[in-house]
Amino acid sequence: MAGVQVELEYVSRRYVTGPDQSITALDDVSLAVDPGTVLGVSGPSGSGKSTLLHVIGAMDGIDEGTVHVGDRVVNELSRREQAAYRRGIGFVFQRFHLLPALTVLDNVAAPVLPYRTEFDKFERASTLLEAVGLADRAGSLPSRLSGGQQQRVAIARALINDPGLLLADEPTGNLDSATGEEIVRLLLDLRDQRGMTVIVATHDAVIASRCDRIVQLLDGRLVGDSLRRLRM
Repeated sequence: MAGVQVELEYVSRRYVTGPDQSITALDDVSLAVDPGTVLGVSGPSGSGKSTLLHVIGAMDGIDEGTVHVGDRVVNELSRREQAAYRRGIGFVFQRFHLLPALTVLDNVAAPVLPYRTEFDKFERASTLLEAVGLADRAGSLPSRLSGGQQQRVAIARALINDPGLLLADEPTGNLDSATGEEIVRLLLDLRDQRGMTVIVATHDAVIASRCDRIVQLLDGRLVGDSLRRLRM
């Protein structure tokens, strides 16, 4: 699937923390991401990076503004529509969230097992494992893999529905720097092959610098936006 356009218009998100108290996680954020772009979202802990990904992925709501992804207005979807929408997006997290009792192959296929598909689920899972360099570990349990290998499995799982949008929240946060670099290189290669839009939240400036474009968040506000012309 080709990448999708993502656009936020004047988006704010607040969380109530007590009587007459709230935290503003996103504060009047406007942002447009072209299809096929790898966007890095940087900023310190608590700056709003995860919340930004969550509202784009319909894992959280907003208080003001509009979130457009492709031809959908995400904040206007019903709960059932949100569930269907999320199935068409790839999610990768800092914690791998692999099911320990399932093999690597079963973990990759897991998101589509409850649903009818027009493709062979395990054939696609096998193809994706090959794409992330783990075809020979299909029968292994996650506990037998390194952290970097587990994150590769998580990325393969995120691609099982051939998404036009991949959201990655601190995907290298639990990895050493060399392994983290391998994961970012893999994401860039997969984008080049598949044309999908990728949004990566990271506090690591080195990781962010590998993206096509970097935006900076601070206290929920967009405070910087730069385009990378070259990737090393």
